[in-house]
Amino acid sequence: MKRWFPHPITAAILLVIWLLLNQSVAPGHIVVGAVIAFAASHALAALRPEPVRIGSTTAILRLAGIVVFDIVRSNLAVARIVISRRKRVSGFIRLPLDMRDVNGLAVLACIITATPGTLWVQFNRADNMLLIHVLDLVDEETWIRLIKHRYERLLMVIFP
Repeated sequence: MKRWFPHPITAAILLVIWLLLNQSVAPGHIVVGAVIAFAASHALAALRPEPVRIGSTTAILRLAGIVVFDIVRSNLAVARIVISRRKRVSGFIRLPLDMRDVNGLAVLACIITATPGTLWVQFNRADNMLLIHVLDLVDEETWIRLIKHRYERLLMVIFP
């Protein structure tokens, strides 16, 4: 069964959704839905992600606490900038990363983009260089240290 439908549950759900959207269980709709489910099941099989290895669950909790604190603090800082209308210097930071795990990079991208005032712009896999836009860029070295010590170090423990 796995050979014909690499993801049988997903294929079945897609078929049911197809039938619900068409509001019909006519044979033609079943055949078209089955073909779509079959094709989507094979397309998903081609995307096989790397298996995730978790190194430390306590590091996950620690990172989650740090991220929540940083997001709240950044929300207040961005609100202060917007309300005060003070002149700000925004800019880009080139950040060299030591982390190579794709899962860790994905989590780092979510963290940086979810934190107000920062945005993940580009990642160059060849030289492991990350480009980040910062709304209120005062000191580039401070930002590099902050991301490397607060996030990257913990992510490297979580995703060894």
